[in-house]
Amino acid sequence: MTSTDQVYSERLFSYGTLQLEQVQLATFGRKLDGDADQMPAYALTMLKIEDAAVVATSGKTHHPVVTYSGNPADSVSGMVFAITPAELQHADDYEVDAYRRDRVVLASGVSAWVYVDAQSARPE
Repeated sequence: MTSTDQVYSERLFSYGTLQLEQVQLATFGRKLDGDADQMPAYALTMLKIEDAAVVATSGKTHHPVVTYSGNPADSVSGMVFAITPAELQHADDYEVDAYRRDRVVLASGVSAWVYVDAQSARPE
């Protein structure tokens, strides 16, 4: 299967390091094209990263992390990318245990995967 035969069936919303070209190249082997979007009812904070490989890839010791606030006034900006199921697994491998992958509906109405604080409440 060539890269042009890939099925980009998954949507991934990134508000942090997965938007960085060096992280995309290291994680997916390509630069991703995306569209700007918003994730309503979530708030952004920072998380200290202890995984040396992740720090080396991103070049950052602190990464953004979101938590569900339930407040409609809260919103997190980012990019939504079309990726393959295999690339989604690569993203899972990149993220540290402090994150979990949840399905969210973005402001545009697109349903996408996003990495949130593993301790975050889940939307009802």
